[in-house]
Amino acid sequence: MVFLPKSDDLYWTQHSLRKLRQYNLSVSRIKRILRYPNRKEVGVAPDTVACMQPAGSKKRPHEIWVMYQQKVQSSKFKVKSPGKIKIISAWRYPGISPVHEPPPIPEEVWKILTKHKKT
Repeated sequence: MVFLPKSDDLYWTQHSLRKLRQYNLSVSRIKRILRYPNRKEVGVAPDTVACMQPAGSKKRPHEIWVMYQQKVQSSKFKVKSPGKIKIISAWRYPGISPVHEPPPIPEEVWKILTKHKKT
């Protein structure tokens, strides 16, 4: 069971909490990755960001990734202030991931996603 502090500006999805249990990650480790990422990239989902920190050893390196979405709160004066951060997913990537390359997603899947997004 994962215990979450109530005073944070973080919103945790049920998917992200399941992934914390699956990959044996702690809430404090995810917060550390958000505060001090080694690398940031555009997330696979729309309007998301993925950040990473390396972990493991020289013989068995891996990376811990966190995908999140920054919610922006706007007032009637049109001043945008940073809002809550929605943690969407977290995972361990075995090995070292390629830098700034999108994941290999087939063209058919992209067509289905864009068609679904328009409706």
